[in-house]
Amino acid sequence: MYIAQAFNVLHDWWRYLVGLIIVIIGVVIGQIPFTIAVFYKAFQNGEKLQDLDESKMLSLLEPNLNLFLMLLSFAVGLVAVLFVAKFLHNQSIKHLTTSRPKIDWNRFWFVFIFWGALSSGLVLLDYMLSPEDYVLNFKLVPFLILFIIAVILVPLQTSFEEYLFRGYLMQGIGVLVKNKWVPLIITSLIFGSLHIANPEVEKLGYGIMVYYIGTGLFLGIMTLMDEGLELALGFHAANNLFTALLVTADWTAFQTHSVFKDLSDPTSAGFIDVFMPVFVVFPIILFILSKKYGWTNWKDKLFGRVEAPPVDDYKILEDTGSQE
Repeated sequence: MYIAQAFNVLHDWWRYLVGLIIVIIGVVIGQIPFTIAVFYKAFQNGEKLQDLDESKMLSLLEPNLNLFLMLLSFAVGLVAVLFVAKFLHNQSIKHLTTSRPKIDWNRFWFVFIFWGALSSGLVLLDYMLSPEDYVLNFKLVPFLILFIIAVILVPLQTSFEEYLFRGYLMQGIGVLVKNKWVPLIITSLIFGSLHIANPEVEKLGYGIMVYYIGTGLFLGIMTLMDEGLELALGFHAANNLFTALLVTADWTAFQTHSVFKDLSDPTSAGFIDVFMPVFVVFPIILFILSKKYGWTNWKDKLFGRVEAPPVDDYKILEDTGSQE
């Protein structure tokens, strides 16, 4: 059991609180280079700091530099999560990733390729159906630089979010409340709420929050049903990586030297933006994965109790970190 195995490590409530604080500090430290660069550029342009909103900050820097500095904070955050797991909880990366004997990379690559191909196909289909909404944005040298940055740093960004929300916090909250639905709901709400400052929210309205929270639920359900993070890691990495490479817009968080630029001017989050992915596409993907990996007993895996195994079945880790 993915959540229940957290009983096998140091799982006092205060450790998760301290760990979360350390992770937040790590992310803030990682944001310092981006903040310095933006403030310096604003100073050069004669901009007033109080006038810098999220969209303005993202547009000040050259897109590749902006993406690199923005993703750097997530890379530092990932290091912080793994550091906390190792030294505060005596928990290995494998243990934080999966309940299987070893990390199943086949699962990661299956969903990565599956969703990468499908999402790219949907973008190309929309381009063919509505070519007036796009302009070819491809420039070889900037795109190659983007490709290198994205391939290295985007998976670190998405892995940070998965290890923090569907991993560290899912396990931590689960062993505290001793059920599965509470950590699923809480982590999904927090995950979605942290996107509220994205420029997409300003452009599309708060209705887009249904998509962000729904995506958190989708990834959480995937993790609980599959008893591990491999599928969530693969899906999230593919979603952000292929998006960064294929299409950008002036009102998105990822403003890149992508292949296409979206010129459409959406004013509110509608069916295609929100309800289609959350209520149609995501359930279909869960159904496909359930058939491939033989998921059963949905009620217990999503709403069941999280119980500590008998003392004889695992080693109790004392606060000192020693095993008895």
